[in-house]
Amino acid sequence: MNASHFTALLREAVMPVQDSSVDESQHVHNVEGAVECPCCGLFQKLPPLEPGTQARCLRCNQSLDRRNKTAPIATPLAFCISSAALYLAMLFSTLMMLDLYGRQRTVDIITGPIELLHEGWGEVGVLVAIATILAPGVVIGMMGMILTAALRPTLPSWVPHLLKWYELLRPWSMVEVYILGVFVAYTKLVDLAFVQVGAAVYLVAGLMVTMAATDATLDTELIWQQRKIDPFMRTMNGKRIALSAVSAEEGALAPSDNRVSCLACGLVLEFDRPVHKTEPVGFCPRCGHVVRRRRANSISRTMALLASAIVFYVPANLYPVMTVIKMGNGSGHTIVEGAIELWQDDMIPLSLLVLFASVTVPVLKVVGLIVMVTATHRRSAKGLVFRSKLYRVIDIVGRWSMIDVFMVSILVAVVRFSHMASITANGGMVCFAAVVVLTIFAVHTFDPRLMWDAVEEKDGAHSDTPRSSVGADQPGHTRQESAGAYLGNMEPDRA
Repeated sequence: MNASHFTALLREAVMPVQDSSVDESQHVHNVEGAVECPCCGLFQKLPPLEPGTQARCLRCNQSLDRRNKTAPIATPLAFCISSAALYLAMLFSTLMMLDLYGRQRTVDIITGPIELLHEGWGEVGVLVAIATILAPGVVIGMMGMILTAALRPTLPSWVPHLLKWYELLRPWSMVEVYILGVFVAYTKLVDLAFVQVGAAVYLVAGLMVTMAATDATLDTELIWQQRKIDPFMRTMNGKRIALSAVSAEEGALAPSDNRVSCLACGLVLEFDRPVHKTEPVGFCPRCGHVVRRRRANSISRTMALLASAIVFYVPANLYPVMTVIKMGNGSGHTIVEGAIELWQDDMIPLSLLVLFASVTVPVLKVVGLIVMVTATHRRSAKGLVFRSKLYRVIDIVGRWSMIDVFMVSILVAVVRFSHMASITANGGMVCFAAVVVLTIFAVHTFDPRLMWDAVEEKDGAHSDTPRSSVGADQPGHTRQESAGAYLGNMEPDRA
C-alpha cells in the first residue's frame, strides 16, 4: 500500500464521499425526542430537561441524559485548560525523594515504567505508561479540541470522531487510581527510609479533580445537537438510504425490532423492516459510527475474555507481585500479604481498600459477568434490574484494581539501593495486570441489553416493555400493549 492509497482510505473514513447510488427500496426515519437505554434497550420519550435535572430509565434506572446549571461549553473548557496546565507541570516535576542512610534517589512519574522495562516487565511498563502518561494527555487534548470546535456555529466533521475516541480512551486514563497507588506506596516506604513527597503528587491530585470536573460539567448531547444530520444514511455496501425526521410524540410507530440507536451519539433510527440483531445496518448519519442493534458475538467474546482472566487470576494471587530486599535478605510479597502487612501496621482502612480493590473487585467482576452470561443463556427473568445495576457497578469499579500495579511501579522506581534495600517486580504482577485488563475488556464486550432481550424472546414478547416475569422487579410500572409505543411518562428529576 502506497502513501496515496493510505491517504485516500483515511479521507474516506473521516469524510466519506456522497457520490454513491441511492437505494429507493428502503427508507429510514430519524426519531426525534426518543432515546434507547444503553443498559436495558428500552426505547423511551425523552422529556425536555431543565438545567439541574436528569432523565433516568423507567425500567433499570440508568441515567439517560442530564442538564447542568453551568455553562455547557465554557465551564468544561475552563477545567480542561486547567487539566492541561497541571498535566504538563506533572510531567516535569518530582514525584518522590527517598533518603536511606544518606543515599538519595529522586524519581518522577515516568521513572516507574522505565524501571519496569529495564527489569524485563515491558508489558506492565507500557500499561502503566499508557494509563498514567499517554492516555491522560491524549484525552485532555481531545477534549480541548472538541470544546474549542463546539464554540463554532457549525460543528466540524472531525468532532464526532474525536468524541467517539474520547469515550473509548477516557476509561484508560487512570489518574485517580494512580494517586491511591502513590498513597499506598508512601505508607510502605515510611518504615524503610525518609520519604519526601514531590510536587508531582499534588499535581496528580489536582489533575484528578479537574478531569473529573470536566466530565461532570460536560454535556455531550448539546454538542451532538450542533451536528447536522445527513439526509442520507450510508449502508455497508456503499449505497445510500433517504432519511427523514419523525417525532416520538406521534405515538405508536414501528415495532421495536425496526428501531436501532447509535451507541456513539444516541441517534434513534427507524427502518421500514425488521433489523438484524447483530449485523451492521450502516453508518450513523450524524457521527459516522457503525450502527447495529446489538454488539456482535457479545456472549462468546465475553466468555473467552473471562476464561483468560480466570487462568491469570490463580497465579496472580499465588505468586509474589514484588520482592523486597533489606540488607541482603529479602522475600516475595503477594497481594494478600501486602494487605496483611498494612493491617499489622495499624493501617486498617488502607488495608481494607487494597483488599477490596485487588481481591474483591476482580472476583466481583468475574463472578458477576459469569452470572449475567449464564442468566442470559438460560433466559432467566430473575433479578433483571439488579443485574443491570450490578453491571454498571462492575463497569465503574473495574479500573480501581490497578492500585497494586501502580504501587509496584512506584516502589520499583524509588527503592533501588543495591543490597541495602531494593524492590523488584515479579511475575505475579504481570498476571494481575492481565486480569485487570482482560476483565475491563470483558465488561466492554458484554451487551447488558441481551439480558432483557433473552427474557422477551422467551416469553414471545416484542414490545418495548417486559411481560409480567420481567415486570416483577419493578412494581408500579404498567405494560403497554402496542408493539411500537414509547413510554411517555418519564419525568426528569434533580441531577
